[in-house]
Amino acid sequence: MSDALTHDHVFLGAAHERNERRSWIVIGLCTAMMLLEIVGGLAFGSIALVADGLHMSTHAGALLLAALAYTFARRYAKDPRFTFGTGKLGDLAGFSSAIILAMIALLIGYEAVSRIFSPVPIHFREAIPIAILGLAVNVASAWLLGAGDHGHHHGHGHGHGHGHSHGHDHAHEEGHRLAFDHGALRLEVFEDGVPPVFRLHPQGAALPDQAAIETVRPDGARQTFALVRRGDFLESVEEIPEPHAFTAEVRLGPAGAAQQTRSARFEEHDHGGGDHHRDNNMRAAVVHVMADAAVSVLVILGLILARLFGWLWMDPLAGIVGALVIASWSFGLIRDTGAILLDMNPDRTLGQRMREAIEAGGDQVADLHLWRLGPGHLGAIVTIATDQPRPCAYYRGRLAQFDILSHLTVEVTACAPRAAT
Repeated sequence: MSDALTHDHVFLGAAHERNERRSWIVIGLCTAMMLLEIVGGLAFGSIALVADGLHMSTHAGALLLAALAYTFARRYAKDPRFTFGTGKLGDLAGFSSAIILAMIALLIGYEAVSRIFSPVPIHFREAIPIAILGLAVNVASAWLLGAGDHGHHHGHGHGHGHGHSHGHDHAHEEGHRLAFDHGALRLEVFEDGVPPVFRLHPQGAALPDQAAIETVRPDGARQTFALVRRGDFLESVEEIPEPHAFTAEVRLGPAGAAQQTRSARFEEHDHGGGDHHRDNNMRAAVVHVMADAAVSVLVILGLILARLFGWLWMDPLAGIVGALVIASWSFGLIRDTGAILLDMNPDRTLGQRMREAIEAGGDQVADLHLWRLGPGHLGAIVTIATDQPRPCAYYRGRLAQFDILSHLTVEVTACAPRAAT
């Protein structure tokens, strides 16, 4: 069977294995702290230490859910029983963690309100150091989880995302996959430490002997770029002037009727990358850590004010505020992961752009389904109605500019020509 018709369904995030390792490390830290607090509390007769150790066990349990989700998703990523892979398992784990967070928020809120009406004595000498220790563990956990860099990294934010090809290697490389008769090529704007140039990489095909690129900018300005071989890829001789917002036409072979042409659109975007690359499993783990840290800060503040000024109500008030913060984060997680699990359209703008790309050729999109397969991977099913049916490869070529589409199914339906009026 042709390689173009075979493909895997591995839709894991770019940092899946790294996040898996970090999750297990943080579980080890939390477990060690839990055992230290419980054993120390029992040895020295401190019920506060034992209570905090038991609280740490719930923290470790939530992280264990995230780590197991990473491990399971990686182990069964190529299992054919999972029709669209295991990329959404992290979202399922994130949804479950969000439910746990919501329950924790309710318990904290209930306990805090109860203490307002029925105050209990506070052992400040033990409680404050324990709260500070808990904060230190949470800060260390956040650092180990990489709270600041667990999102998707973009080297260049011009809307040319990841080259996840359908039927080829799902390497996380930036660029547009272009399907030609002899195979696929990947076009990218490369500017890692050098002036920006075009690079054309083979994907299951040999490099062409002759190739050129012409850019067409929104104002109609055109520029041609000659390509030279640089090892296993072709690179443009000329630099690409800013802004990088244009349509790039790749032409293979000598000029004439036999020349093949494919187009890819590059756009200037911000460097945020949207939510398509967000790893909700790691997000849930970080939210657990940050929620615990926020509660620790509020508890420390409440205990200090209660000790200095005798404001015993500050301790339960800090608990109520912490419960509201956790509930807010939990709601956001439930909303986002629930939408993914229900296959909600993750990007209506992208769907509209896909329609425009198809209908610009005179055809009509009769049906379009767009959903998320995993971090950085979207799936799409497009039904096209036309009175001049063309091969599916033609429509795939028109959609090749949307690199985030990791799994694309195209159905072409022939319609009777419209009667002239």
